[in-house]
Amino acid sequence: MRRQHVRCAQTKFRSIGSAAFALTLPLILAACGGGEGPSSSAGVAASAPAPTGITRDVLVGRWGIASFHTDKDRKRTEAEARAGCKQPYTIVQGPGDGVMMHVADDPKPYELRLKSGGGKTYVGFEAPAGDPQDREILSHSRSMLMMRFVDPDAQRRYGTFIYSRCG
Repeated sequence: MRRQHVRCAQTKFRSIGSAAFALTLPLILAACGGGEGPSSSAGVAASAPAPTGITRDVLVGRWGIASFHTDKDRKRTEAEARAGCKQPYTIVQGPGDGVMMHVADDPKPYELRLKSGGGKTYVGFEAPAGDPQDREILSHSRSMLMMRFVDPDAQRRYGTFIYSRCG
């Protein structure tokens, strides 16, 4: 019985620790990044229309966030994202047509835009859809978003993010 209690406590700690790690890792890595900002592709003008069915209003709001690396962890991660509403991540409208969000390895929020290409939906800088700094929106509803980084290295480090809208 005692062994099960310890295992349960370890699992809970891992879940909380994983969520905290996923949320703070970009800030920690940004401090080690030597002050590099977004790549020069951020300045490239690309006018990609917002994808059908998704507007920035879908993204704007307060979200609980958690991430997973394997599909078997998805359901658990959805529950962790809902629990993340205790300390929500806020996405607001940008000064232009986009939304203000953080990018990988940078503590500063940037205005990112919805764009589409190749039948996929992305959020990223004003660059062609599918740029390495983009996030692909894998699924969405009014209550939940699922996104992954396009860059394989960022995806390997951060995993697939579940955003759960906070009530």
